[in-house]
Amino acid sequence: MKLNNLSETHLIKILEKEKRPIKLKDIERDLRLSQNEKKRFKTLVKDMIKKGLVFKLKNKMIGLRKELNLETGTLWCTKNGNGIVIPEREGKESIYIPQRFIKHAIHGDRVVVRLDRKGIHGREGKILEVLERKTRTVTGFIKRYKNLMYLYPDDERMPHHFIIEAPSKIVSLKDNTLVAAKITKFPEGAQDPICKIVKTFETLSSVKTISLFTVYKYSLPMKFKKTTELYLKGLSFNISIDGRKDLREKPFVTIDGELAKDFDDAVCVEKTKNGFILYVSIADVSHYVPIHSPPDSEAYERGTSVYFPGSVIPMLPKILSNNICSLNPNQDRHTITIELHYDKHGNIIDRAFYPSLIKSAMRLTYTKVEDLLENRTTFLKKDKDKIFRQLEYMAELATILKAKRQKRGTIDFDFPEPEVVLDIEGGLTGIIKSPRLFSHTIIEEFMIAANEAVAEFITENNKPLVYRIHEPPDNEKMLNIEKMLHTLDVGYKRHTSQQHFLQSILKKVKGTAYEYFVNRIILRSMKQAKYSILNKGHFGLASKAYTHFTSPIRRYPDLINHRILKGLISGRNIYTEEELEPMAIYLSERERIAMEAEREVEDRIRVLFMKDKIGEVFEGVISHITSYGFFVELIDVFVEGLVHLSEMVDDYYVFEEEKFRLKGRRTKKTYRIGDKILVRVVRADVERNHLHFTPVLR
Repeated sequence: MKLNNLSETHLIKILEKEKRPIKLKDIERDLRLSQNEKKRFKTLVKDMIKKGLVFKLKNKMIGLRKELNLETGTLWCTKNGNGIVIPEREGKESIYIPQRFIKHAIHGDRVVVRLDRKGIHGREGKILEVLERKTRTVTGFIKRYKNLMYLYPDDERMPHHFIIEAPSKIVSLKDNTLVAAKITKFPEGAQDPICKIVKTFETLSSVKTISLFTVYKYSLPMKFKKTTELYLKGLSFNISIDGRKDLREKPFVTIDGELAKDFDDAVCVEKTKNGFILYVSIADVSHYVPIHSPPDSEAYERGTSVYFPGSVIPMLPKILSNNICSLNPNQDRHTITIELHYDKHGNIIDRAFYPSLIKSAMRLTYTKVEDLLENRTTFLKKDKDKIFRQLEYMAELATILKAKRQKRGTIDFDFPEPEVVLDIEGGLTGIIKSPRLFSHTIIEEFMIAANEAVAEFITENNKPLVYRIHEPPDNEKMLNIEKMLHTLDVGYKRHTSQQHFLQSILKKVKGTAYEYFVNRIILRSMKQAKYSILNKGHFGLASKAYTHFTSPIRRYPDLINHRILKGLISGRNIYTEEELEPMAIYLSERERIAMEAEREVEDRIRVLFMKDKIGEVFEGVISHITSYGFFVELIDVFVEGLVHLSEMVDDYYVFEEEKFRLKGRRTKKTYRIGDKILVRVVRADVERNHLHFTPVLR
């Protein structure tokens, strides 16, 4: 067999036939490779090792990963020093890594794990090798010791301290100064890792500096590459009707937040004798971003847009995200339309998918739509009467669709979202609870309907797809929920489906003193949604097939699925399952990083907001209880802080995990999730992201 014909598949077959690890020299000899072919062969093997398809043993033999009981995946460390490896193979459970077996790997690394056994944490193993270092920067505090300067990470998941390069150049920096640094040498054996300072933060005293610090911490891209910018400069963005259905006469509208600048979706609803027709038109980003083009490659690297208060790190350059792809009002735009015909009960009786050309008639906001529907205000001009009528149709259809979803078991949590209020200059003025409006429900229902329709259509046609899956809670989590209900003396009935069981509990406790507590516990029991090429359904939505399709400007999985749908419509195959599998895993990781970054910015902004309120007393609700204290969410200000056990000096408190409470040994006083409590602010440290309260005893 010549090397031209030797592929990864052929090499795997050779190893399978041997049924044992084998030396590279033996393979080279059997294949009679020339010197040049040997070099190319070694490159092929090196790539396969990097991909985790084969593993190189200490005796320089190579063997199949599956035969050696090995897995490759991404390491996610926990604050207590242990780790979880998320496998790269679809359908495989996460692997628990005890701290002593993490060795020189750090949070975020791509690693090889040897599976040891099944324990109380499920599959357990030890890290054998780091395949790829994904963390390139580290943030933390400077500490001096003799002639050396160290960086101690502010992230508790990074247990290593780093030696700082060239300390003589930064001799003026004081201990505990917060810095961002580039990792120049990773931990290996007994040697400390080394880093080089790239940015100093004296304080995190504004939303802007908090956001910048987080960009460094999570290695988020600040600028687009020159190759991307040059590529886009050379394009002419012509808009034409060629091959598209002309929908410009239909009164499409966009409904988004007040500050939104990129509009992915526009909707239109018509009422018929038999029911409704819903048109959901989504920006056709794939028309302007070909596969493997510079903007496509960079969009894939980013994976998703990251949103901070007052700013965004976009997945696509502004010329695309805010201009030619954005469905701006009164401008012709290329779109992909999902046309869904419903009967009066919300059942789909017909559907169509096609490239289209639309012209959004109006850019609406959630608050404007809410005002229009509730108060029948007349901010629309007379020539926009048909928009007002279709908004009423939208409200009617959304109500029917939501009721239908609830009937099948969808689980809706009604937690308010925090909203950071900034002034014109970007200064922090407040943090409020963002109201949950019916206009949000309208768009949510229509996007769910469109995403579901696309997933079902592509699945029925046996084409590969990046699904959005949400797996059911573990049995152990469900048992904990039942224990909680027994503890609270909340009666319940078992259902054939977990969705209906949880849904019935949420309904039963609605309006009671237990509502907040029960909602929190059930939410914490849920698994995280992710992307997958395997259709495992969406538990939370009680959907048999679901995907992400409606936000291609800000999510790369949606862009992939646009290409797949357009390929299906035109009779072409765009991706194979083998191509999509690693993409789905990678994009789930990028989403997780973006969510962590966004959450950290919000958390630090909350601490910043409380910095000038030391000593003040607030009323709050206990939101979470741990062995070291409990968290309190303030009622008037959407802020959460910790009451540490060391601050509770009236008694010794014991954590009763099964009863979800802390109980005093002497006083028998209890603290439980959902209890109201008065607290005083005692610490607000933005740099360390600590907000501490102490109870005010009555």
